[in-house]
Amino acid sequence: MELELGAIQLKFAELVWENEPIPSGELVKLCETRFMWKKSTTYTVIKTLCEKGLIQNNNGIVSSIISREQFYSAKSEKFVDDTFQGSLPAFIAAFTTNKKLTTKDIDEIQKMIEQAKEEK
Repeated sequence: MELELGAIQLKFAELVWENEPIPSGELVKLCETRFMWKKSTTYTVIKTLCEKGLIQNNNGIVSSIISREQFYSAKSEKFVDDTFQGSLPAFIAAFTTNKKLTTKDIDEIQKMIEQAKEEK
């Protein structure tokens, strides 16, 4: 699956995730209303995202191959791998340099760490 999507492709993927499974004709109508697209534009984007492995079009029913959560999780993991050599502590250190964590943020991170320790 290809994780790099343009802004329009990402908006389209979000539309699919919100409405799936959805008949392609209904998706055309949604895209016409929301994006002012012609039918051919919608089918071009469907084809492109099918080729990228994000969605599928089976007998005129469009649905995702991976969920929104899986997509963003993989995208985040790739970012940490590419930018911080896969080091989550390095990412967190960089992230918190200019953005202070709230008590709620710290509690949630601590809970995630404790859950990870329990799973080992």
